[in-house]
Amino acid sequence: MQIQENYSLKALNSFGVAVNARYFTSLSCQADIDALIQWRASHPDIPVLLLGGGSNMLFHNDFDGLAVAVRLHTREQVAEDNDAFYIKAAAGENWHEFVRWSIDQGYAGLENLSLIPGTVGAAPMQNIGAYGVELADRMHCLNAVDLLSGERRVFSTEDCQFGYRDSFFKSQQADRWLIESVTFRLAKQPKWVTAYAGVETALAGQPASARLISDTIIGLRQSKLPDPAQIGNAGSFFKNPILPIEQWHILKQQFSDIPGYPIAEDEAFIKTSAGWLIDQCHWKAYREGDAGIYDKHALVLVNHGKASGAELWALAERVIKSVQAKFDVVLEAEPRVLR
Repeated sequence: MQIQENYSLKALNSFGVAVNARYFTSLSCQADIDALIQWRASHPDIPVLLLGGGSNMLFHNDFDGLAVAVRLHTREQVAEDNDAFYIKAAAGENWHEFVRWSIDQGYAGLENLSLIPGTVGAAPMQNIGAYGVELADRMHCLNAVDLLSGERRVFSTEDCQFGYRDSFFKSQQADRWLIESVTFRLAKQPKWVTAYAGVETALAGQPASARLISDTIIGLRQSKLPDPAQIGNAGSFFKNPILPIEQWHILKQQFSDIPGYPIAEDEAFIKTSAGWLIDQCHWKAYREGDAGIYDKHALVLVNHGKASGAELWALAERVIKSVQAKFDVVLEAEPRVLR
């Protein structure tokens, strides 16, 4: 494990914010992980930040600690039973490339999660989700190591405490547990999820397949979300609010077009669209300096070039305040904001 000092993280965060880390290293093998555990034990006062694709964080300032890029790579079928294939991928695998590889191998189940930026190891942190499917729906287990004690542990789906864009690793143990690999359970007889946000219409009665659904979702995402390689962003910046059903009905009386998506596991709450709320406050295509809101989707905060993390967050706070003032709904940021 080699450690570099005063290392630029601009290429390692999808907002393209120009920040540096006091120290930097990357992990590509088991020996690197063991060395990191030893290093952390001898430097207990220096914070450690684990980086996947950098697509789910916003840096306010330079990071005064050790930034660690996880670059572990392998993907393979590890088991099979009568109902499913079990596919294991290392944490450093590019998420979208892994999804497309799984489809090429004849496995179905991850197609709705196509074109989500980031890595396999970062996916459980956020419990990524799109078009009616969340990672928690497809994960079987994951392997992780405690960077403080060196303990290695297998986490079940229940152990991960998944929530809406949340998990044990994000809300309770950030940067303590290094996810080494994730194993997915992919059904041999998949149940296609297509009745969501334009997918069914786009398929137009064609026989469903993993590749067709994946291609369709790629097209939909590209039509409304910017490519981080072209303009800095972290995809959807705000979580869709989950409201008590009574509050949503009150809003429905005032704003008849407000979307509402029932939550199967809890009829007392309903999910609404953060993008719709923001759009009603007329933020789409807004720009102040190089910080702005994407012109095709109000949910996406963008860096047009040289915006700082502080400038981007200041704009996000203004959006939050305006939505709260109009709808009495408090938006939450989806990415991790590092101050």
